[in-house]
Amino acid sequence: MPEDKYTKKVKDFVKKLIKKRYALPIIFIFLGFVMFYISILKDLPSPTRLSVNSASYSSQIYDRNGELLFTIYGKKNQTFVPLSSIPKHMQEATIAIEDKDFYEHGPIDIKGIVRSAISIIFYGRLQGGSTITQQLVKNSLLTQERTIKRKVKEVLLSFATEALYPKNKILEMYLNQTPYGGTAWGVEAASQTYFGKRAKDLTLSESSLLAALPEAPTTYSPFGAHPELAKKRQEEVLRRTYEQKHISKREFDKALREPLKYKNLSNTIKAPHFVLYVKDLLVKKYGEKTVEEGGLKVTTSLDLKIQAMAQATISAEVKRIKYANANNGAGLVTRPGTGEILAMVGSRDYFDTENDGNVNVTLAERQPGSSIKPINYATGLIKGYTAATPFIDQRICFPNPGQRPYCPVNYDGRFHGVMQMRFALANSINIPAVKMLKLNGLETMIETASAMGISTFESPDRYGLSLTLGGGEVTMVDMAQAFGVFANGGYKIPLHPILKVVDGKGKVLEEYKPPSSPIFGKKVIPEGVAFIISDILSDNRAREMAFGANSPLRIGNLPVAVKTGTTNDFKDNWTIGFTPSYVVAIWVGNNDGSPMGGLVSGITGAAPIWHDIMENLLKGKPPEPFQRPGGIIQKAVCEDTGSIPGKGNSCKTRFEYFILGTEFKGGISITNQDVWVNKDTQEMAKEGDANTEVKKQTIIKDPTGDAYCLSCAHPSPSPSPSP
Repeated sequence: MPEDKYTKKVKDFVKKLIKKRYALPIIFIFLGFVMFYISILKDLPSPTRLSVNSASYSSQIYDRNGELLFTIYGKKNQTFVPLSSIPKHMQEATIAIEDKDFYEHGPIDIKGIVRSAISIIFYGRLQGGSTITQQLVKNSLLTQERTIKRKVKEVLLSFATEALYPKNKILEMYLNQTPYGGTAWGVEAASQTYFGKRAKDLTLSESSLLAALPEAPTTYSPFGAHPELAKKRQEEVLRRTYEQKHISKREFDKALREPLKYKNLSNTIKAPHFVLYVKDLLVKKYGEKTVEEGGLKVTTSLDLKIQAMAQATISAEVKRIKYANANNGAGLVTRPGTGEILAMVGSRDYFDTENDGNVNVTLAERQPGSSIKPINYATGLIKGYTAATPFIDQRICFPNPGQRPYCPVNYDGRFHGVMQMRFALANSINIPAVKMLKLNGLETMIETASAMGISTFESPDRYGLSLTLGGGEVTMVDMAQAFGVFANGGYKIPLHPILKVVDGKGKVLEEYKPPSSPIFGKKVIPEGVAFIISDILSDNRAREMAFGANSPLRIGNLPVAVKTGTTNDFKDNWTIGFTPSYVVAIWVGNNDGSPMGGLVSGITGAAPIWHDIMENLLKGKPPEPFQRPGGIIQKAVCEDTGSIPGKGNSCKTRFEYFILGTEFKGGISITNQDVWVNKDTQEMAKEGDANTEVKKQTIIKDPTGDAYCLSCAHPSPSPSPSP
């Protein structure tokens, strides 16, 4: 087919162009423009669409049985208000925290772009630096994806937007279209959602709280999993507003002091602490926009019936012990073999504003008291000590370089002589626990705790020997996971509050298949260690000295392991117990850290709550004894020393479990030697004391080298209060 005149002219032009030196640059420029158009300009939305809202769909969170817990409405709750109806301090607070030079610079902030470019080039990630105009474009016209392509579109549209609209109009659109969390889009909806009032009636303090939200609405929400972050962020906004001279020092101080009175969430939310905890996890994984507008269907591990039972039990007991200045309680119920959270009670009442009920104490860092001791003793068992290892419980002080020596005391203020590990742990005697940590070493105990799930312990040099008495802060979720390791025979199963997530199109985004056995988890301590600790904690006879035979720690005759913990200052009171099927962790105290009355101890406060919840869970179910693994033997030991009797060494005995190969270890010695004793009382005395004589007596030394006279007379310790 003959070429037409047009085609021939084009070919002739191209041939001539190729002969020129500037031909290739022109071609590359042309091709670059074509590619730029296809990838960037072709689908670039128009800034005139800034007032158009995109479609969204609600996300729903369910319990494990399909009961609806909460609906995150996808349809935007959005009402337009003119800039003249938005308080000046709301405008100024927003500018102060989001874009302090908004009225001075153009569509982009050059300094912010430089910071972002450095982050992209040298670290491969985008960071902040966007102007209010850029944020408006991103929220209303573009997706939330963090890519260079999206950033280029954002910059181009920002220039177009500022060419079309004046600064005041852009600020007005921003304040009306910015997401403030949940269904609240725009300052009017946010004002109604959080404070139950019109935007025009917002105070400076309230305005600064709302201005704090757009950067991370879920993280900073006062209705979220960490409401304390909302207050910190609000204070930062006020400080910036003051530094930029929008408000006076007097206004700044007054706004800081003004209490924020939030509107209550509707009663359409069930298990609010748990729901907000799950929402926070979802946002971290899928992003705010997907969670709030993506139509997700989320099935959680929560059992609403168990949740309601636990909530009612905690609320009733905390109300009963209010006389002891105990105003709050929290609890967690998990299935250790699968890591599923069956109940999460973050406070006695989520809507109790007087006592910060919206704070989820199961996620808060608190001191665990003696409830941390099982991890210390587990470390000792790993190192070769045994449940029969004796510790001398007598007055002792440990060097503390640069400070006064550390001299631990027991809860009853008395000393009990020789205490074998079983009885020291079961009765929560402090001095043997401190000695155990001294033998283990802080670093080794922290390594064991970390392996079992405690994530809050820091470098060993931050702590002293009081760590075994609760000197380091923990969270309840971590403690539940760690005690779950004992329940699982040494295997750690991470907590899994989310079972399944399905998107709005029916696609399964994630699904948790619980393991059929804990052995499919990660083995973090030996099975024998987990068994011996579980056996000690379920030994009701072993703990009779401190708790009595019929304390709340006993669930009939069922084999249930349990440990209490109360801090020395009575600020935190814990009870954590488990069977192979359940872990129940309970805390009682005050959110502000004020101490409770001394009546709240090991068998009051948290213990009755724990008892009632565990008893309810086990009702009608067969006993689940802890299974003795291979490599665990049982041998007779002397009741007084824990040593294994040999030929010519008769003593009253009891039976004890040992990890095979450790039964003859322990680092103790028992000898007959001359010592000074009081002639009248036959108690051990010091050389040179009046009325003394030298006698041959039986002396025992524990693994730390401390000595104790077994055959001397000793004053009997008085009955001790519960630890």
